Amino acid sequence: MAIKSQLTTKDILDKNFKTAMRGYNQEEVDHFLDSIIQDYELFNQTIEQLMKENETLRSRSEQPRKRVTTSNHQVNYDILKRVSNLEKAVFGKKYSDE
Repeated sequence: MAIKSQLTTKDILDKNFKTAMRGYNQEEVDHFLDSIIQDYELFNQTIEQLMKENETLRSRSEQPRKRVTTSNHQVNYDILKRVSNLEKAVFGKKYSDE
C-alpha cells in the first residue's frame, strides 16, 4: 500500500509567499520551511523503512514452517533413542535381544 502525501519536499522548498506591508520576516519563514523539509524527509524515510520491514515480515510468515517439523522429528528420534538406552541399562542385554 503506497502512501501519497500532498506535498513533496520540493513543493515546500519552492513555495513562495507574497510579501505585504508588515509581512513576515522572509529569513524566519525560510528557516522554518527548512525544518519542515528535514522532518518531512525523515518521516518519508521512516515510512519507507517500515513498509520494507513489514513486507519482509509478511513474506517470512507466509513461508512454510518445514524447519519446525523437521526439528520435531529429530527431537522425537533423540527421545526414543534415550528411552532405548535406558531400557538396555535397566533390563540389560536380555531385553534388547528380544
